Amino acid sequence: MILHTPGGLALAAEQIARALVDHKGKVTVFVPHYAMSGGTLIALAANEIVMDANAVLGPVDPQIGGLPAASILKAVELKKPLQVSDEVLILADMAAKARIEVAAFVFETLQKRMPKDKATSLAAALTEGSVMHDFPLTVDILRKTGLSISTDMPRNVYELMDLYPQAGTNRSSVLYVPVRRGPATRGDNPTS
Repeated sequence: MILHTPGGLALAAEQIARALVDHKGKVTVFVPHYAMSGGTLIALAANEIVMDANAVLGPVDPQIGGLPAASILKAVELKKPLQVSDEVLILADMAAKARIEVAAFVFETLQKRMPKDKATSLAAALTEGSVMHDFPLTVDILRKTGLSISTDMPRNVYELMDLYPQAGTNRSSVLYVPVRRGPATRGDNPTS
């Protein structure tokens, strides 16, 4: 499976991840550029993750109404419950539940691929919200967590990506712009 996504609805990502975990054959995901948030959830369900040396995954900390769950909880902690609105208290309740649910899902997914203690610590690190939601988790960072990541990306994955250039959107994310490289032609070199 080729993953190239800024993320999206956690429910959809979890459904896909569960299907991959339950799949009887070996599942390999290829990340040529990025697979953030929900894409990371899906990648974690694979038996093998292959990433470009410069590709990234991202944290899977829950977002509530476009706000980081960890930040909602931090705001209530700093201001104290009696100093915030009922709406913020409701958001904080939802945020606390979401953090538990996502961490449990990530742990459940990881424990099938790594020892329990490593699965526990990685699930916490990915879901606690200690970094921004778009923080790039590089190959080196991911390997330090105990994940086995290959950088042996097949050339045909890049060739397939070249066939589907992304249109610009109003959604903030990484924009993949394929660059076709061919033989230099006259005028390409400023010294010619």
